[in-house]
Amino acid sequence: MTRDMADLSMLELFRMEAGNHTRVLEEGIPGLAADVSPEKVQPLIHAAHALKGSGKIVGLADAVQLSQAMETVLDICSGSGKPLSGQTTDALLAGTRFLHSLAEVEAEAMDGWLEERSGEFKELLASIESVDLESSVEPVVEADAQSSDQERQAEESHNNSEEISEPAPVQTAAPVKKDIPLADLSMLDLFRMEAESHSQALNAGLLELEKDQAPDKVEPLMRAAHSMKGAARIVGLTDAVALAHAMEDLLVSCQKGETVLDSDQIDLLLAATDIYRDVSQLETDAIQSFLSDRKPLMDQMEKALRGDAEAALNVCSEVCPQGIPTAVAEPVPEPVADVIEAFPEQGDYKQEVAAPAKEVPAATEVPAPSQGVRAPDDSVVRVSAGNLNRLMALAGESLVESGRLGEFASSLLRLKGGHRDLMKILEESCERVKHGETAEDVVDDLKAAVNDCQVMLVKHINKFDLYRRRNDNVSGRLYHEVIASRMRPFSDGGLGFPRLVRDLARSLGKEVDFIIEGETTSVDRDILDKLEAPLNHLIRNAVDHGIEMPDERVAAGKPSTGTIKVVAGHRAGMLFIEVRDDGQGLDPERIRAKVVERKLAPARMAEEMSRAELMEFLFLPGFSTAGKVTEISGRGVGLDVVHAMVQEVGGTVRADSEPGHGMSFSMQLPLTLSVIRTLLVKIADQPYAIPLSRISRIASVFPEQLKLAEDRQYVSLDGANVGLVPAAQILGVQSTQTENDGLKVVVISDRMNKYGLVVDDFLGEQDLVVRPLDHRLGKVPDVNSVAMMPDGSPVLILDAEDLVRSIDNLLSGGRLGKVGLESAKSGPVQKILVVDDSLTVREVERKLLVNHGYEVDTAVDGQDGLNAVISGDYDLVVTDVDMPRMNGLELTSRIKGDPDLKSIPVMMVSYKDRKEDKLRGLEAGADYYLTKSSFHDETLLSAVEDLIGGAGK
Repeated sequence: MTRDMADLSMLELFRMEAGNHTRVLEEGIPGLAADVSPEKVQPLIHAAHALKGSGKIVGLADAVQLSQAMETVLDICSGSGKPLSGQTTDALLAGTRFLHSLAEVEAEAMDGWLEERSGEFKELLASIESVDLESSVEPVVEADAQSSDQERQAEESHNNSEEISEPAPVQTAAPVKKDIPLADLSMLDLFRMEAESHSQALNAGLLELEKDQAPDKVEPLMRAAHSMKGAARIVGLTDAVALAHAMEDLLVSCQKGETVLDSDQIDLLLAATDIYRDVSQLETDAIQSFLSDRKPLMDQMEKALRGDAEAALNVCSEVCPQGIPTAVAEPVPEPVADVIEAFPEQGDYKQEVAAPAKEVPAATEVPAPSQGVRAPDDSVVRVSAGNLNRLMALAGESLVESGRLGEFASSLLRLKGGHRDLMKILEESCERVKHGETAEDVVDDLKAAVNDCQVMLVKHINKFDLYRRRNDNVSGRLYHEVIASRMRPFSDGGLGFPRLVRDLARSLGKEVDFIIEGETTSVDRDILDKLEAPLNHLIRNAVDHGIEMPDERVAAGKPSTGTIKVVAGHRAGMLFIEVRDDGQGLDPERIRAKVVERKLAPARMAEEMSRAELMEFLFLPGFSTAGKVTEISGRGVGLDVVHAMVQEVGGTVRADSEPGHGMSFSMQLPLTLSVIRTLLVKIADQPYAIPLSRISRIASVFPEQLKLAEDRQYVSLDGANVGLVPAAQILGVQSTQTENDGLKVVVISDRMNKYGLVVDDFLGEQDLVVRPLDHRLGKVPDVNSVAMMPDGSPVLILDAEDLVRSIDNLLSGGRLGKVGLESAKSGPVQKILVVDDSLTVREVERKLLVNHGYEVDTAVDGQDGLNAVISGDYDLVVTDVDMPRMNGLELTSRIKGDPDLKSIPVMMVSYKDRKEDKLRGLEAGADYYLTKSSFHDETLLSAVEDLIGGAGK
């Protein structure tokens, strides 16, 4: 019998499985002569059952019969509870050895090997079947026999379908309703993994078939469907077998040139693929019920794939991408009670937290698993075989190097003995001198003894140095390999995006090309997992609002097909990801108008805002410039999700737009969350670490380079003026730098400004393993985390974001000390903290209060404000309500709930002027509630004076 390449690959799989299962049988069967407890017998029944199933898949009838006979004997043994006799044990072991020998034969030679040993096989089978056991427990074979009949019927149908031009429907028997034994759960785990990999291959490949249906493009998809069919058959999932069979038949027809797949057929294949994708995400014990619930849909899919037009219409109405007739044309009606009002003035743009409107299903949705979905398992990760092999090799090397320490310790004992002998010689020499011997004779003996010890010591130093170098090498390689095992290619996180773009574009009637550049870029698996939701939102926005309709693009002189590109790469030790499109872009003036319309800032402030400041409003919760709200996007939620994720991992995100030419979003993220590259600096005789990713540059500055403007020191670096800030002042420590030293400057920056942090000295670069601070400490101002130095001493890793805010506070309050001089003491004036996430609002409030004699510090959000209140001494806190990280209500509650801080008056300033908003602020503990529209008059100053009086204490 000649087998094709697919059958040979399945035989190779059988060989690997048979080797494992026969090993289990060989080790376990002898023990059944004494102990037939369930924990001893069940693994053997499972092994024989798995061998039977594997043999059935690859068409090895002899292996199936032999395994079935062994399983029957073991099953009866389990039911009776009687130990096996010596004859039975020998028969089972002989059968196991036969199967083990079969597993060692090359795949292409298996059929011939079985034919040569047909006589031996018949004798073995007869000896096992003739075992005399009490048969009070009936072996369960009926279900398997029925399943086998179904499989033979399906296979015959498959063979016949390849001989005709039109695939015919398969007449399958009703599925056997049986519970999957606990022992088979490991096989279902294997099936889940296969379903995941094959569904990913099908998903990606089917999208390519819309552009090119060459046979070589169809071949891997047909093989994936064939493999999925075989995998489903081996675990007895009949419905999954039938659906995969129909997919395979349609792809075979396409490969032969008998069928040209259109978009509707691609939709059907993708919808069927989604079934297997969903199965791969389920717990093993939920798979059967999931398939049972979806049996009507799967039956319709199977008929549709085989050419049933009515079934195809039914399936497409349920799961295929649909047009969006009303959701695009009109805003979604605003729920009355289930809305949190982020911007009360304009109802159309409120941020919804209730269930989405039901007019239209999401463009790519299929019936999703309602229960049994696997929860993320933090304890299990996939590591490539190459990584694992290198880790094992390095662990072996480390073990060998550790073994050398025993020999080295023994040699140190010999060195210790040599020194003891030297001391004895010295004592004896002293006695000899006392008894009249000449010093020359004594000195010669001492020299010889010292020389021996010196030679021995030099050898030990060389040995230790060699060991140290080897150990450093192995440890370094092991460390980098462990880090590499955490990295995954960027493409692993973008598997579903081409399908997402394709389905959304079809739903909206648009033509979109999707391109991913940098697919092989290595990304930490934790960051890659967090990237999926933000990228999903950005891509949806680009398809829905960015790319124009084909006729609009042609009218604007563009190709009818739009392009969305995701670019990933490493730059300066950071992961850079950019999502850009060539659509209509976003006019900054629309953002400016929306800011004024929503009363996020007065018109005068909005006019002064730069383009970068305006783009920042896009990331506020609930903010949207979309004229129409759809099920796809436009609610003002997506960009808030993007911003929150980027902040969570310590990165940054920026938006940029060129009206008429497209829009881009750029994210800068750390490569890994566990290790960072830092610059070590000395401040007040203590080492501190600053992440290199947040450093623009470092420089040595001499006193003659210093300049002074508005009583602030600065220096010109690379053509830009950089203000100088003593690091010791920010951290509240005493600088040890002398005036004769050149100034060591670390330039850090945010989007708007650059600051020069003056430290005592540079200590060099260092990779540090990040360790979080004890949660009981809360958020320590200006400190992000801690790490251990190579010598075992701890070092604090500074928080660049906090440092920038602390510097801003010092500058705005006029309390910045000069380099080399002590800070001037401030006079006895009232001290106010202004907390607002808008730079423009902060500056307006600060200048208004400073001009009236108050000392003012600022904070950019509630968390920053709480840090400032805890570490500072303020007479009043003026806070916004809606801010990231911690809002004003929570900040006020935290202040009023702290015994040491509750006496500080808190004034809330917000654009919300409804009665319920004011009541909510006062209930949180605010002493005063004002609206931002009051900035143009003296209301703010009057309120401040009412709470704390004039500027002077």
